[in-house]
Amino acid sequence: MKCKIIIDPSREEEILVYAQKTSPLTEAIERLAREEESTWIGYGKESIVPLDPKEVLCFSVEGNKVYAHLEKERLWMKCRLYQLEERLPEEFIKINQSCIANCKKIARFEVSISGALRVVFRNGYSDYVSRRQLKFVKERFGIL
Repeated sequence: MKCKIIIDPSREEEILVYAQKTSPLTEAIERLAREEESTWIGYGKESIVPLDPKEVLCFSVEGNKVYAHLEKERLWMKCRLYQLEERLPEEFIKINQSCIANCKKIARFEVSISGALRVVFRNGYSDYVSRRQLKFVKERFGIL
């Protein structure tokens, strides 16, 4: 495989890969490119905060607004949940229609008598796993 890098400050950054099929290398390049552009801005009551997705416990929708839940605060995001889902790194998983969780920030799972699965994050915030996402979440964490 050939590799060519051209440094040109006057041009927009672009990654172009010609491959005969997908491979671990092409997937890694794509993942690295996604992680590079994975920085967002969160809005608090009196602050604007640059966010590193790895610090976010989860993204949730409340009252038609998307919020990023951090350890000690909740910030409003100027984007839709599906837009975040497309750009988030692999450690994030959709647990229901209105919440995407950071797998590395989950404190525990709580199971009810009815079989519902509740996700509790490190800061105490919790949300339920929908029936539609339950199988996928259990497979991801080896709960089956």
